[in-house]
Amino acid sequence: MASPLGDFLRARRDSTAPEAVGLPPTSRRRAPGLRRAELATRAGISVEYLTRIEQGRDRNPSVQVVNALADALALDVSESEHLRYLTKITGGACIGHRGEGHPTRSVRPPVLRTLNLLEPGVAMVTNRLGDVLAHTDAFARVMRPSGLLDEQEPNMTRHLFVDDRAKRFFLDRDEVADHQVFDLRLGPSESASAWFVADLTERAGDDFAARLSRHLPPPDVPWRLAHPSAGTLTFERETLHLPSTDAQEIVVLLPADAATERGMAILLDGALPRPLRVG
Repeated sequence: MASPLGDFLRARRDSTAPEAVGLPPTSRRRAPGLRRAELATRAGISVEYLTRIEQGRDRNPSVQVVNALADALALDVSESEHLRYLTKITGGACIGHRGEGHPTRSVRPPVLRTLNLLEPGVAMVTNRLGDVLAHTDAFARVMRPSGLLDEQEPNMTRHLFVDDRAKRFFLDRDEVADHQVFDLRLGPSESASAWFVADLTERAGDDFAARLSRHLPPPDVPWRLAHPSAGTLTFERETLHLPSTDAQEIVVLLPADAATERGMAILLDGALPRPLRVG
């Protein structure tokens, strides 16, 4: 049975050119990436052990092995942190779930107070499944035409695949969907992700299933939204990770251009955040 850690390692090995890690290229390769034996040798582990990790049969490699694999693949700092996170959730850390894999939708009061301080900014509390757990009023004004908030328990990932309004509202819907599907591999736990994936696969079909087979991080693109009242709005996203016991994060949408700032002034009746004073 595959695992998030194994999927990532296999995909990254397949996409890493030998010369990128100091190995000589050869024309006799059947695939362009690293051979399993080459990665195992560079990491100082056996091929049999690497095979077990990639196939999900060993889900608890040591910190030393994970660091060795990161070095062997020449991962940068953020990629190495991503590898360690996958190791954590693959090893069975079930954070923030209830019942049959359902993640909790409760948000701690201090987090809600923090969200309130972000008004009139555009922000939400979410998790890696895409649940919208709490949001600012400005977020509602921006997102309401998409239909996202019509659901009793809004979920961004599900919305992108099952609501035709999302395909019109998100101008780069495919790229945003890629990002949301990739995040499913990151928790809040492997069991929660498995439950959600099984549920959405039945409803979303091939479009969703095809994206599940892509194991490398997609590019992080701005959100370009076709708002019926404010025109095209473009937002950069800043993610504030909460403690791991919450398995939640605050996502803040920041206007990326002057047109978006003007559009937000229309939506918020001029109540835009004042610039912060630095120093």
